[in-house]
Amino acid sequence: MDTAPKPVSVLNGDSQVRLAILAVLVGLVSGFGAVVFRGLIALFHNLMFFGKWSFSYDTSLHTVASPWGIWVILVPVLGAIVVAFLVKTFAPEAKGHGMPEVIEAVHYHKGVIRPVVAVIKSLASSISIGSGAAIGREGPIIQIGAAFGATLGQWLRLSEWQRITLIAGGAGGGIAATFNTPIGGLLFATELILPEISARTMIPVAISTVGGTFIGQMFFGVHPSFNIPELTLTPAHLVSVSVFGAYLVLGILLGLVSVVYIRSIYLFEDVFDRIPGGYYVRHVLGMAMVGVLMYAFLHYTGHYYIQGVGYATIQDVLNHSLMVPLLLIILFVAKLLATSLSLGSGGSGGIFSPSLFMGAVLGAAYALLATRVVPGLSLAPVNTAIIGMAAMVAGATGAVITAIVMIFEMTRDYYVVVPLMAVVSVAYGVRRIFLRDSIYTMKLSRRGLFLPDTLQTPIYLLRTAADALSAPLLRVKRQATSGHLQIGHYQSRVPPSLLIISSEQVEGIVEAEVVAREHLLGHNANKIDKYIRDNFVVVAGHEMLFDVVGKMRNADTDLAIVSADGQLDPQENILGVLSWWDIVRVSNLPSHLVRRSSSAANTDDSAADGKSLN
Repeated sequence: MDTAPKPVSVLNGDSQVRLAILAVLVGLVSGFGAVVFRGLIALFHNLMFFGKWSFSYDTSLHTVASPWGIWVILVPVLGAIVVAFLVKTFAPEAKGHGMPEVIEAVHYHKGVIRPVVAVIKSLASSISIGSGAAIGREGPIIQIGAAFGATLGQWLRLSEWQRITLIAGGAGGGIAATFNTPIGGLLFATELILPEISARTMIPVAISTVGGTFIGQMFFGVHPSFNIPELTLTPAHLVSVSVFGAYLVLGILLGLVSVVYIRSIYLFEDVFDRIPGGYYVRHVLGMAMVGVLMYAFLHYTGHYYIQGVGYATIQDVLNHSLMVPLLLIILFVAKLLATSLSLGSGGSGGIFSPSLFMGAVLGAAYALLATRVVPGLSLAPVNTAIIGMAAMVAGATGAVITAIVMIFEMTRDYYVVVPLMAVVSVAYGVRRIFLRDSIYTMKLSRRGLFLPDTLQTPIYLLRTAADALSAPLLRVKRQATSGHLQIGHYQSRVPPSLLIISSEQVEGIVEAEVVAREHLLGHNANKIDKYIRDNFVVVAGHEMLFDVVGKMRNADTDLAIVSADGQLDPQENILGVLSWWDIVRVSNLPSHLVRRSSSAANTDDSAADGKSLN
């Protein structure tokens, strides 16, 4: 066998050089997508709140009172009408927070995303956020970058794993551009999107996040999204048992709140789905209630507070200018309600920013109340707000490592890492105890779509095909009688696989599972006909299961004939029949969680084509 490596050409779709070049392009476009999207938010916000054409909008500052007065309540309603039209007419995938659709495309649609999604998502989400919906801009930016990566991969006819890699690169580049956190962007794509972690996937995604970060810094500056003050954590501060215990309690609290947050989003979806009148009526009704909340806060506190991404409120907490425990708790409840109304009624936007908002206000409120209950407890509200942001993101999304690293990138404070890791880990663990799904995967679970929550090295798939054989092989003719089958069964004492021979040629297979299930051994042999399968691949006994799975996928079958040399002739070399369920058994995987069409084994699309008899 010739094992010499084939020359690599930049024109070859499998070339890492070409993929790296495409990754740069995806990263740059993701960065520009973030710039354009934020510009659209600013434009629609200024048009709808003030009636002026302007792209100037600093989300870290509170929006001044609109000249519309109480009629500002109708601004979210107007936005809802336009969003409902765009989503219903052009791209239903643009509804909601976007990440579930990206994850579904990766795991169930071979990395295919319609190009129109990026355009409609940009418009619908920018109108939603600009008109006051209490949702985030990160989810849409992720979906925009992912859609471009998928479109580029489809246009260039790249293989499935390459399209998925570009999707992850687009998502990571968008996150990196938004927060100026390149490592966080890389980890986000790795934790939530990539089904395979290897040099061939990680390097292109890293390149994309670099491109996105470059564009983000060019337009937004080199600072992170929030102006985070220097923290007061010190090594001596961390060894305090009381302080560390207080942090652990905070983690438990935020884990429980994450459960409430996830449940609330989908509860409101279900409630609004039962309201008669269609999408337009439901979304208008939900956004009218958001408008009332928004105006109520302006009337009683002087700021809209919960409208839009909410970064101004987060910045108030970080600046130590919003330190009233009761108001902080009210803000948490109001933001949870407004976000649930916005998304539950059919808005288009993300859940990342609301997670940061709720984590910040709850973290600060916790510190303020804890120090009153336990005098002398050294717990700074700004510190707990920052840690609360990370814990809420991790608990809601499941992106634990991303949350830790992103906050570390924002603070550049090494001493925050220890309490940060503790609180985030506890929050995530508590959420998992009460709710397996994250806010992203729950939508897919409700659709009956299974997603693996771990990435594992397929060490069991490194066994050979011969090692996986379990059922004995019985060679029979199509006209075999039940007596022949019973004799073969008596000799093997376990249900055999049937190799159907006609004119000294292999005509088909009846797998052992069918023999056992249908009780063919004790019935009329004529029943064999309808169980014969003629779609299979032929593999050598020494081939690894990893490669066998690849051949099965390419041939769209779940059966393989295993022979000593990978040939059907002579028949004496045929060792047995290998089914998909044999591979499941050897791999120690729960059979109900394994799908033959999935990429659980991370099999390369370029695996050798198997031979089939049709």
